Amino acid sequence: MSRVTDDGRLRRVVSIVGTRPEAIKMAPLSRVLAARPHIEHKVVLTGQHKALAPLLGDLPEGVVRELVFDPVKRSAARLREALHGLLCGTFAGALADLVLVHGDTSTALAGAFAARDCGIPIGHVEAGLRSGDLKQPWPEEGYRVVIDALSELLFAPTEAAADNLRRESRVQGKILVTGNTGIDALFAARGEARAAGKSVHETGGLKTIVVTCHRKENQGAPLQAICAALKRLALTEPVEIVLPLPVNRHARRPLEEALAGQPRIRLIEPLDYRDMVRLMDRSWLILTDSGGLQEEGAALGKPVFVLRSVTERPEAVATNNLLLVGTEEEGIVRAVSRLLREPAHYELMSRSSLAFGDGKAAPRIADAIERWLEPKRRRA
Repeated sequence: MSRVTDDGRLRRVVSIVGTRPEAIKMAPLSRVLAARPHIEHKVVLTGQHKALAPLLGDLPEGVVRELVFDPVKRSAARLREALHGLLCGTFAGALADLVLVHGDTSTALAGAFAARDCGIPIGHVEAGLRSGDLKQPWPEEGYRVVIDALSELLFAPTEAAADNLRRESRVQGKILVTGNTGIDALFAARGEARAAGKSVHETGGLKTIVVTCHRKENQGAPLQAICAALKRLALTEPVEIVLPLPVNRHARRPLEEALAGQPRIRLIEPLDYRDMVRLMDRSWLILTDSGGLQEEGAALGKPVFVLRSVTERPEAVATNNLLLVGTEEEGIVRAVSRLLREPAHYELMSRSSLAFGDGKAAPRIADAIERWLEPKRRRA
């Protein structure tokens, strides 16, 4: 359901953002939409992660609105209820013409359900990613399937993601291949990082390995095996391991207990986005269970070893930038040791890939939204 705005001209688009990755990836699109003369764009921050407004960059005053929750009472159900009240109420003066959600978070799922309950069409940015295993990543794989089924506009980052959507009978919306807005954000941050200092991946003769590890399915025994592999590598190979700690205390505490004080392993506080891009750009290798870093590492031309057995981003495997190494200690150590001893293998994995976008996804998505809104605007 779409309602005509008071002036008969502007169409209202609301983006719902809850986590750091969402804010980083939605920032390029938010800035483009805010500059479009026929669109009134609003951004709702749900508070799933804190201090997100600075990640969105410079937006006009009044664009961003933050939901305030009692931390003790925050839940998925309460988030959906709060978003429903906001979207169906008087926010922006009338119902939105389109609600945008991103990726596979609790915020994205709650936002999609709230928009559906209010009768507002949904646009899903980064649609169609699939690992094929509902348990990996959990619960994100299931969230994506549900959000895609609810969406009227599906912005797939790659042709493979679009093919995933075409194969699913539940998906009835319009599918568009746009690239990933995360690459837009990455290229902008990389330019700033390189302007600030030379990109190097060795310090004192040691090769820098950047590690991130936070996924729920890797907690417990898998995380212990990953930490054992990192300790072995730091003791036996010419590497320095830099590990930005997760914000989540449940993921952070086991890493601190296993790795604090270990030689050649630096546990550091979470970095802001620009500093994280600078660190990745200086690295020799990235070890991660993150989804976004798989794309970013490939675009930066870095070998990425994925601490998982499946990935929803197989395009990077096809480009040779990415290798699934799992969570077993021996497998991780063997893969890194091979990379150290076979320069040709390292060179093969170090070629920059644009499999996930060329840095122009945000204007493509904004153009598609304007085309979709245009008949409604003319009628108004």
